[in-house]
Amino acid sequence: MIERNIDIAIAGGGIVGLTTALSLHAAGFRPTVYEAVAAPTPLGVGINLLPHAVRELTELGLLDELLSLGIAIDSLHYLTSNGEEVWQEPRGLAASYHWPQIAIHRGKLQMFLLEKTIERLGANAVHLGHKLVALEGDSTRTRARFVKRNGEETVVDADLLLGADGIHSAVRRHFYPDEGAPRWNGITLWRSTTLVKAPMGGKAMVWAGWHAQKFVAYPIGVDPETGLDILNWICDLKVSDGEMLPVRDWNRPGNRDDFANAFADWKWSDVDVPTIVANSGPIYEFPMVDRDPLPRWAFGMVTLLGDAAHPMYPVGSNGATQGVLDARVLAYHLATAANLPEALARYETERREATSTIVLMNRQMGPDRVLELAVERRKSSNGDLDTILPMAERAAIAEEYKQIAGFSSASLNARGSYSVR
Repeated sequence: MIERNIDIAIAGGGIVGLTTALSLHAAGFRPTVYEAVAAPTPLGVGINLLPHAVRELTELGLLDELLSLGIAIDSLHYLTSNGEEVWQEPRGLAASYHWPQIAIHRGKLQMFLLEKTIERLGANAVHLGHKLVALEGDSTRTRARFVKRNGEETVVDADLLLGADGIHSAVRRHFYPDEGAPRWNGITLWRSTTLVKAPMGGKAMVWAGWHAQKFVAYPIGVDPETGLDILNWICDLKVSDGEMLPVRDWNRPGNRDDFANAFADWKWSDVDVPTIVANSGPIYEFPMVDRDPLPRWAFGMVTLLGDAAHPMYPVGSNGATQGVLDARVLAYHLATAANLPEALARYETERREATSTIVLMNRQMGPDRVLELAVERRKSSNGDLDTILPMAERAAIAEEYKQIAGFSSASLNARGSYSVR
C-alpha cells in the first residue's frame, strides 16, 4: 500500500489541479499545489459540469455550495439556424441521473475550489506565483524547478509530480518537446454573458446552427440586483482554414463587430441572438483548439491530467468534466494500488484511451453531428426533417456520445464509487 505521507506536487491550480488536491486529501494524502498565477481572480465565462463530474464533486461534499453558485440544467435543445428543433432531451435530474448537471461560471468555480483546498489542506498547501520551468527525475523521485515573479527559484523534490497545467503544459512539453502548438480548426469562439430572461424555460442549454456557425447559450446564475438570468453565450464562426493559430487566452478581449453580422437574422420565438449579443458584457475571443491524443502520460514518477493530458474541442460539454474524472480516478488508484508505478499504470489504463476517443469524436462534432446532418440533408432534399433525419437516428447519436463520454444514465447510476472508504 502506498504511504499516505509521500510528497505529491501538483503543477497547476486550475479546476483540475484543485480537484486533484481535494481528491487526494479525501483519500488521505497531503499534496501541494503550485500555480503560476500570483493572484487568481474569477475570470472567464461559463462551463457545464455534466452529471458524472457532479457525482465526483458531490462525493467530495461540494454539491450544495455548487448549486448555490450555478444553475441545475434540465434540458438540451438543438435547433437549426431558423429555430427548428432538431433534437431535445432532458438533462441532469430530469433525465433520471442521480446527480444534476450544473452550469457555472468558470472563474467562480475555480475560486470556490481554491477556497476549499485551503480550508481543508491549509494555506501552505497552495503556492501561488510559482511557474514550472524545468523538471528531472527517475523511477523513484522527481525534481521540479519553479520561478516566482521576482525571479527567485524554488526547487521541489517530490515522490510524484502531477501535471495539471493546461493545454500549454510545461510538464507535457518536457516529455513531448517537438509537439508544437495546439491544432486549430479555423473556428473562433466569441463568448460573453448577458442579463436576460433565459430561454426555453430558464434552465436549458440551446445549441443552434452547424459546425461552421453556431450559437450556444445556457444560464449560469441569477443577477442579484435585477433578478435576471446570467445567460452565458458563445458564437462560433469559421474564419480560417486553421493555418495560423491565433493567441489562445481565456481572457483575450473580443470585438462583436467581427461576428455579429453573421448572426443578424438569428431570431426565433424564444431566442433573439442579435439582442443577446448587443446587450452583453465584455466579450472574449478564443480559438477552437485541441491536441492529438498521446501514446503515453506517465514517465517515471510524473503523469498528466486534464487539458495537459487530453485537451479537446468544446463539444458535448466534456472538457472540465473529464478533468474532474481524471482527478478522482487517479486519487482512487493511488489509494488502492500496492505501489506508485502500479497506481499510475492503472490510472492511465482507465483514462487515456477513454479520453483519446472523446478527443477524436469531438473532432467529428460529437453529439452536435445531428445539426450537421440536418443541414446536409436539407441541401439534398426538400423532405420533412422527420423523414430525412429519423428520430431514431438522432437518438442513437446522442446515446452513443453519452456511452463514449461515460455519462449514460444507467451506467453512471450503477457504477461503483471512486471514494476510498
